[in-house]
Amino acid sequence: MPTNLISDADKKNLANSAAGIDSDKGDARTKAVTAQLLYRLMQVIDECDVSMDEFWAAVAFIGKAAKNEELGLLVPGTALEHFLDLRLDEAERLAGLNGGTMRTIEGPLYVPDAPLSKGEARMDDGTDPGEVFIIEGQVSDEDGKPIAGAIVDIWHANSKGGYSFIDGEQAPYNLRRRIETDEQGRYRAQTIVPNGYGCPPESATRQLMTALGRHAERPAHVHYFISAPGHRQLTTQFNFTGDKYLYTDFAFGTREELVVTLDRVVDADAIRNAGLNRPFARTTFDVVLTKERANVPQTVVSRAHVTAG
Repeated sequence: MPTNLISDADKKNLANSAAGIDSDKGDARTKAVTAQLLYRLMQVIDECDVSMDEFWAAVAFIGKAAKNEELGLLVPGTALEHFLDLRLDEAERLAGLNGGTMRTIEGPLYVPDAPLSKGEARMDDGTDPGEVFIIEGQVSDEDGKPIAGAIVDIWHANSKGGYSFIDGEQAPYNLRRRIETDEQGRYRAQTIVPNGYGCPPESATRQLMTALGRHAERPAHVHYFISAPGHRQLTTQFNFTGDKYLYTDFAFGTREELVVTLDRVVDADAIRNAGLNRPFARTTFDVVLTKERANVPQTVVSRAHVTAG
């Protein structure tokens, strides 16, 4: 079938009509965005000669993904979450904000209200046989001043790549903690080295990645939210050097500035000084927060999260 069967003007008029542009009722912002989305979708259908079978297969795919609660995977997997970060980076740059730690995607697996402790926390419950991992760091502002009382919210997968509340195998809030920084802005977490994960074999997300000729795997990583009064909340994570999927993360979460190298500690005295009885891994992850400023898009995002109930 020939492409561009419908004129551009007719597509735009139809999209505007469907979005209620000519009506004085409804929400103006919703109508404006809907009109643009419909217009661009109509352009794609017409220019790519999308068949009716293809269109309804796509509708069924989106329905399957929504039913399986996979939209939080599809958004990063199609680079849209990373794109939102890039836009926020540029908005901050234009506003003169710089010097803070690089942001990256939140991902779909955050659970709010993890246990809160001061200064340090044990994140794992001791049942995972994985490698002991010590994370230490300091939270400061862009002038280098330590921020006491900052909340460092950390979550990550276990040694199998599973998350508590998601895999059905772990205790509630395992590998999820909030740590309030001490007077020097420091925090310390004892946990286990996480593994990466892949989208389930039967998932809609993996189905799409396969159709695109891509894999559906994430490298090992540790997620962070860091917040403090008067400062912009930071959403970030770090990855590990040497991971097979480090630079091909299907979720586009890797940023070079956020890659760390693990220090493997085998010295007996160092092991005892850390309060442990076996070799362990450690790394330092310092965080710099920027001060809040007017007329810059906010960094606290309202979105659905996994519930602890």
